[in-house]
Amino acid sequence: MSRAFDAVLAAALTGLSLAVAGQLGHVQPAADPVDAVGYVLTAIACLVLVVRRRFPAATLAVSAVAVSSYLIAGYPYGPVLIAVAIATYTVVLRYPVRRAVLISGAAMLVLLGHLLFSESLLPGLLPGSAWIVVPFAVGTAVKLNRQAAAAEAQRAADDERLRVAQEVHDVVGHGLAAITMQADIALHLLPTKPSQAEAALTAISATSREALDELRATLEILRDRAPLAGLARLDVLTARIAASGTPVRTVVTGEARPLPRAVDLVAYRVVQESLTNVLRHAGPATATVRVGYGADAVEIEVTDTGPGGPFTEGHGIAGMRERVTSVGGRFSVDGSGGFRVVAVLPA
Repeated sequence: MSRAFDAVLAAALTGLSLAVAGQLGHVQPAADPVDAVGYVLTAIACLVLVVRRRFPAATLAVSAVAVSSYLIAGYPYGPVLIAVAIATYTVVLRYPVRRAVLISGAAMLVLLGHLLFSESLLPGLLPGSAWIVVPFAVGTAVKLNRQAAAAEAQRAADDERLRVAQEVHDVVGHGLAAITMQADIALHLLPTKPSQAEAALTAISATSREALDELRATLEILRDRAPLAGLARLDVLTARIAASGTPVRTVVTGEARPLPRAVDLVAYRVVQESLTNVLRHAGPATATVRVGYGADAVEIEVTDTGPGGPFTEGHGIAGMRERVTSVGGRFSVDGSGGFRVVAVLPA
């Protein structure tokens, strides 16, 4: 497609330049009439644009030499100068800045060479150099815009990878924590109370199936970039934790209502990750989940009765903080007297 466009561009510019070349003498009486040599130089300068994308530097060199020779011969200014401008623009897009400056600077010297044979050396410098400087500036602006767009696309791709990693971490981490707790219970009860151990193993089977189903659903939903879970599934989540051996109490205040989908997902993940941390680190403890619906915010608070104490923010807490701040919320944790996680989300 690009080759076809360049061929049409070169043909159109050649036709335009050749068509008006003979008429330019009327507006530039001091110039020599365009003869066969002038027509050949015009055709060369324009037709070389066919290969401008494959050989940008060579295209600019040929075009600049042909146009300079055309002007040195005394022929009038005309559309043929557009060929040099297009070739310069292509060089800027195709090469690094330093190389583009060197190539374009050399082309400018060649193009302005005809002024050495003219009585208007100084007056002709500005309009002559404009055929290089202006397309160089335009090409640089276009190139910078393209680079900015590419950088933004890369940032978006990186953000998406982080989002996928966080979703998978939340789903798999929660499921494995629950399974580990239930497996420990089963191993402890197996020698003395096999019937209760069987119940724990049954819970492991159910939890693993749920985790796999949720992982599959998460990956499927991520393809559509839509949130998977929300506070509507809070009861299922707390029941799963309770079945793992950690009692969970849920307290909802205010008038429950649908939240923005992104906020709803963040709220669910904060509760999920917090309860997973209770399973992993709190030991024998109970947990309380409070959801408070306010006029313009929803507050999520998860506390436990574990030992608390100093802590280091791992991937789980860092992930929760990133999720909350990404939707414009506030996040805090406190390890004194048990562990407390608070997230205030715009509702």
